[in-house]
Amino acid sequence: MALTTPIGAANAYQAVSRLANRGGEAQTSPIKADQGGGFADLLKNQVQGVIDGGKASEAKEVALVQGKADVVDVVTAVAETEVALGTMVSVRDKVISAYEEIMRMPI
Repeated sequence: MALTTPIGAANAYQAVSRLANRGGEAQTSPIKADQGGGFADLLKNQVQGVIDGGKASEAKEVALVQGKADVVDVVTAVAETEVALGTMVSVRDKVISAYEEIMRMPI
């Protein structure tokens, strides 16, 4: 089970930011074709990680209600999920903003 940590989400956001700031160099991606990676795969993996983290957090909450988990573990899991979700929302907002800027460009 892959869990998206706040550091992983921040690294993904930084990688996307670097690609966006390269301008014309964006065609020479640091991810090689033989690695099977790309922006879509990166995005898919990060979103899946947030989903998996949310499910793990919910499982810990259920375990807490059943008396099988520690409160500190549950609070930590919920906080990590909240940070990961907040990061994902920030990346989404940046993508939408970039799209809107591109749409405003004259042809």
